[in-house]
Amino acid sequence: MPSNSNFPVHYRHVEADGVNVFYREAGNPSAPTLLLIHGFPSSSHMYRQLLAELSDQFHLVAPDLPGFGFTEVPETRGYTYTFDALGKTLEAFVDALGLQRYALYVFDYGAPTGLRLALAKPERVTGLISQNGNAYLEGLGDAWDPIRLYWETPSQENRDAIRKILTLEGTRWQYEHGVPDTSLIAPESYQLDYLLLQRPGNDEIQLDLFLDYANNLKLYPKFQAFFRERQIPTLVIWGKHDPFFIPPGAEAYLRDNPNARVELLDTGHFALETHASHIIQRIRSIFGAILA
Repeated sequence: MPSNSNFPVHYRHVEADGVNVFYREAGNPSAPTLLLIHGFPSSSHMYRQLLAELSDQFHLVAPDLPGFGFTEVPETRGYTYTFDALGKTLEAFVDALGLQRYALYVFDYGAPTGLRLALAKPERVTGLISQNGNAYLEGLGDAWDPIRLYWETPSQENRDAIRKILTLEGTRWQYEHGVPDTSLIAPESYQLDYLLLQRPGNDEIQLDLFLDYANNLKLYPKFQAFFRERQIPTLVIWGKHDPFFIPPGAEAYLRDNPNARVELLDTGHFALETHASHIIQRIRSIFGAILA
């Protein structure tokens, strides 16, 4: 999708936490900032339509987390792939760019990573958009069962049993499952994710993160306390057929922030692939005036 001609999308790198972080940026830096944090198995590429369409109203920054997209982690860095590490790199990234205030858009892995940033720098967060970004135990669907078994018994057998999610078929399934009209899914989306997952050693990185995801559940009470204490403007917009993060996880946000807007969409995990226009409209209507 072509970008707004006045604010084209820029593709950049910055050194942060010893990592060469790739990121996409669009819009006027003096405008309210949306910090877009992707999830598995994607990258900042998933936000391409938001970057193109919202750059007239917002400053948008979308990094690739270590292990994803085009971010480069030097072997000499000795990076340990945990969500704590991703959160620290994200914190170093926003400091490297000098971002002082931002609304967070979190999806999938972007939720525990972005919410770690929120806990570290709560005063900087002006709003929250959670698109299938879970922070509640009841939001974990049955698709987690093989990974739960891996958490309970981290054997090689259980590790190997979840490798199929890293295949092209497994990646495509995540995009298409629960989508009424799969002709809306651009094939380059899951093809790009799959190709980047095939980089040497990346499969082991992803399996390490699957194992470490269990530690995110321990932080859920702190994430919920952040929602409860800060009461920031919040849009929870969710593909209701997502097998990983199910609708009760969206509805649970209302317990801690009764003013949150919760919407369930007739689509799957990657709601932006099918409902970008609607999500863009909701961001404009809810956050345009609040963040200006």
